Amino acid sequence: MKFLFALSVVTFSCWNVESFAPARVSSGSMNHVLPTVASTLMLDGAKPKMTVPGVSRSKAQSKLHMTSAATVASDDNSEGKDVAAAAGGGEGTMSALMFNLVKSIVGAGVLSLPAGIAAFGNAPSAMIPAACLIAAIGGLSGYGFSLIGRVCALTKSNSYREAWEKSINKETSNIPSISCTFMTVSATLAYSMILADTFKAIFATVGIQLSRTNTLLSVTSLVLLPLCLLKNLASLAPFSLLGIIGMVYTAFAMGVRYFGGAYAVPAGVLLPDVAASFQPAFGSIGAAGVFSPNAFILICMLSTAYMAHFNAPKFYNELKNNTIQRFNTLVGSSFAISIMTFIVMAAFGFLTFGANASGLILNNYSNKDTLMGFSRIAVAISLVFSYPLAFAGFRDGVLDLARVPEEKRTNGLLNKVTVGCLSIITGLALAVKDLSFVMSFGGATLGNALIYVFPALMFRGAVKNMGDKASVGLKREVKLAMLNAVLGVGMGIIGARMALLSLVS
Repeated sequence: MKFLFALSVVTFSCWNVESFAPARVSSGSMNHVLPTVASTLMLDGAKPKMTVPGVSRSKAQSKLHMTSAATVASDDNSEGKDVAAAAGGGEGTMSALMFNLVKSIVGAGVLSLPAGIAAFGNAPSAMIPAACLIAAIGGLSGYGFSLIGRVCALTKSNSYREAWEKSINKETSNIPSISCTFMTVSATLAYSMILADTFKAIFATVGIQLSRTNTLLSVTSLVLLPLCLLKNLASLAPFSLLGIIGMVYTAFAMGVRYFGGAYAVPAGVLLPDVAASFQPAFGSIGAAGVFSPNAFILICMLSTAYMAHFNAPKFYNELKNNTIQRFNTLVGSSFAISIMTFIVMAAFGFLTFGANASGLILNNYSNKDTLMGFSRIAVAISLVFSYPLAFAGFRDGVLDLARVPEEKRTNGLLNKVTVGCLSIITGLALAVKDLSFVMSFGGATLGNALIYVFPALMFRGAVKNMGDKASVGLKREVKLAMLNAVLGVGMGIIGARMALLSLVS
């Protein structure tokens, strides 16, 4: 409990005299919709910092605002060429934005991927098609991310909502915001589930035996609630880097345990400390298992894991000299790094524990494993201080759906909604214990819509609105984008069904 007490002290040290008024974060600041370990929001008070040259702050902001603006010019006479951006954009360098984008993508969601592989295979060779799926879905996700940035270039938009309004219509612009609001439910639920299991293991490591229920209630009431009531989230920014550090260390620790054979059957030195249901188990279903419908569980988990798409306008507009070519270089490089990270961590987890890989792979490791104990602590701390960002999107999204105007969102109302929403999430986290289900079902439904369907629809609308100015290449690519959308719908339907069946079984 000393660790929990220390976290509580740090939590309250983040407060100021006005802290009992919750921070208001636009539900559109959606780099926090996923179970990422760190957020890339650049906080100025409670709002993401705006750097829009020549545009007033009030005009630049919207419910789904990102940051920066770009001056975009279309290359109307090109055949088969994309729209090129004139010298413009923000001040972000390629390397800095690449780091932030990778940080947005590679989060706690990667810790559930070994279970996704175990859903269709139990032999080491299952890792081969799994790696191919991770790469393929990563490539398709990167393409969707690129499409959103290119729509911003075609429509001269600064946010996801503005891009939707200009490419499709203003009347339906609430569709993506509603989708992201409900995606934050999945994000915060995953956070709470991971924190419950992780803190339970941390306490057990130091000899404190608490049930999962008591652990979650303690963490929620002593740490998460005060953080979610914070007025100024800028005080959490220094903890952002912990996310990427925690993931790098976790990958290193998992690799050491795999190559060292500490959990190998039957003589692994740490094996006796692991419950039978979490011990390594391998069978004969290898690469061929990928043809099972259960493979869609992994596919849909990946849709959640790669989710960073609501931030595409932010990254496009912040990139210095944001030509389409430079933006695609940023996207391609960032997703390539993320794909390799996912493959490595998924391989270490699955090849160590096989069919018994848990929905949160950290659960498989012994509580007496000091190396993995530090990993649990790093993940727990980074999640704790990322939680308020995801939760704020959920709470403010609920108020948006209830059509509560800004002027009526008093501190008292926000406090009540915060307590109510956090209670709902905590209740769900107590009832649902399978993180892989949350990841796969969320990815199959809202994740696929945000990654595959919405970008394709916006791209088609933007090209259609160009009329005769659209190049032949752009018109042809619309078909490719729509094929991507159809694949997303198909994967979503099958994936949602398999996720539900896995929960029942």
